[in-house]
This record gives sequence, C-alpha cells and structure tokens, in this order.
Amino acid sequence: MRKLVVARHAKSAWPQGVADAERPLNERGRRDAPRVGAWLAEHVPELDLAVCSPAERAQQTWDLARSGLAREPRVHYERRVHGASVEDLMIVVHGLPNEAHVVLLVGHNPGVAELVYALSGRAVEMKTSALAVLAVDTEWADVGPGMARLLDTATPRG
Repeated sequence: MRKLVVARHAKSAWPQGVADAERPLNERGRRDAPRVGAWLAEHVPELDLAVCSPAERAQQTWDLARSGLAREPRVHYERRVHGASVEDLMIVVHGLPNEAHVVLLVGHNPGVAELVYALSGRAVEMKTSALAVLAVDTEWADVGPGMARLLDTATPRG
C-alpha cells in the first residue's frame, strides 16, 4: 500500500505588486504551518518524500511544517505543482518513484481538491493548511481516477 498526503499551503498574504509565485505566508499561515507538521508527525510519521510547489507560500509551509517531523523526508520542488490542474497533478503522481511509499504533495487549490476528488471520488474542502490522506494499492504510475481510499482529513490550525 502507498499513501499520498495531499496538502494545501497555509494562508498567504496578498502584498500589492508581488507576483503570485512570490506571495509569502501571512501571520496566520506562519502559525498554522507548524501545526501541519505536528499533525503529520502524529498521523503520518513515515513520509519518504515531499513534493512541493516552488511558490514561496508553499515552500514556507513546507519549511515550517517539516520542523515538527522526527524524520525529515527527501524534498523535491516541482514547478508543475504551482497552478496545476488535476491533469498536471496526475502526471506528477505518475512520476513518483516507487521506492517512495508515503509521499506528501504540497500544492494549491483548486488543483489539490480536484486531485483528492479524482482519486477518491470524495469531495474534500481543501482550505488553507488542509490535508487529505489517500491510500492506493498500486504503483504510482498506475494510479487512476477512483483508485484511492480516503483515509483521513484535517485542517490543523495554530
């Protein structure tokens, strides 16, 4: 069994004149992101890989979340995750290494919510800092619509 933990970045700021990819977390996001890490440490401590959008708010979310983990997984910043459609995210999932049995994907809405729905058939509201834990019984390259079981959801707040 493989697990895919789909996460939406924590709450971001909207500073004037700053490009979307450069938007940082706001104060609430900086409080919530460490709670994401604490939740992961308690519920999914065996992360093998984190795949993160290169957007500033996603990177900051990961940086603050990983500080709460007992064992830090490898991290890969994947440009295709920023602004990704569900089809783009499926391509990312299909490319995950099979030796990574538990993967965290830190991305953006609406893509992450659509990915959870496509894989599990369950609509999950992916507010900022939300997590959805999915299980699949196949290799990453073979994962398709409706093939995942939704194991857990959470929206940790700081």
